[in-house]
Amino acid sequence: MSSLKEQGCFVILSEAKDLCTPLAGTVHVKHAFAPEAAFAELLMADFGKVLILSGAVLLVVGIVVILLGRTNLPLGRLPGDFLYRGTNTTVYLPLATSLLVSVVLSLVLHLIGRLRK
Repeated sequence: MSSLKEQGCFVILSEAKDLCTPLAGTVHVKHAFAPEAAFAELLMADFGKVLILSGAVLLVVGIVVILLGRTNLPLGRLPGDFLYRGTNTTVYLPLATSLLVSVVLSLVLHLIGRLRK
């Protein structure tokens, strides 16, 4: 049995068995002259993982928001949150709530960063 290089196969991934399969004296190549196809497959697999991870993060954030909504925390009703109601317009500007959430998230991420070292 000759090597894959002698058969004219380009080995793109570390698993050469998946790329070239000799069958009745011929070589069937999955991605012989299209390395971008192999790259696209790897890219799509990574993109799928990113989508699953972002969906899980959104699920956790949604559950936290629902649980916080059931408590009597005054988020959204702090003294620095502005609300203007006109005849046909309502403008809500949650400055104090945004500042509080930013400080809390910064502290949490800072602590996580220090614990990882």
